[in-house]
Amino acid sequence: MDIINLCEQNSLVGQFMSEIRNKDLQQERLRFRANIQRLGQIMAYEISKKLHYNTVGVTTPLGVKQCNVLDDNVVLATLLRAGLPFHEGFLNFFDGAENAFVSAYRKYFPKTDDFVVHIEYIASPRLDGKTLVIVDPMLATGSSMELAYQALVTKGHPAHIHVASVVATPKAIEVVRQHLPEDKTTLWTCDIDNELNEHSYIVPGLGDCGDLLYGEKE
Repeated sequence: MDIINLCEQNSLVGQFMSEIRNKDLQQERLRFRANIQRLGQIMAYEISKKLHYNTVGVTTPLGVKQCNVLDDNVVLATLLRAGLPFHEGFLNFFDGAENAFVSAYRKYFPKTDDFVVHIEYIASPRLDGKTLVIVDPMLATGSSMELAYQALVTKGHPAHIHVASVVATPKAIEVVRQHLPEDKTTLWTCDIDNELNEHSYIVPGLGDCGDLLYGEKE
């Protein structure tokens, strides 16, 4: 499985990451959402370099030009709710893509920090032979991604899977490696943080991405 960390090279990814991590700038919710969307756009462009293309003749007002156009059937799959602005960034570039949505959330046991990930809802097209991009900003334990993938492949088996995150941990990356087909999976992230706290939140991370995007939940 290829692992691509965009922060390993200098680019605007570092600027946008610094802003979404900053606890003072996080209070500007519109800016936070916009930066998550921008990161999705940048990652979509980087992923596009790994896809398949064919050459077609395009008629201009003055002649015909051969252009390389996307040949893959792309499905963008998102884990609700935190994945939505990230998904929009991808959709701005892969505007002809089909879309899938999975509701995954942590169900905590009373008076403990222990939880199980619960899949409540899935809406997806058929996936057989297509390029599946699964986007989830925070790849903390990997449990949500594992279960989302298992839910998605009930709709067919894609030709290749791209897992896209804003921040990932080594633990989650290993879970993806173990539970998704290693020879058909590429993992993309804007950065990797090594620690999880007792609540299984990424440290230093950026906090609860869903709450920062949309407000605290009860």
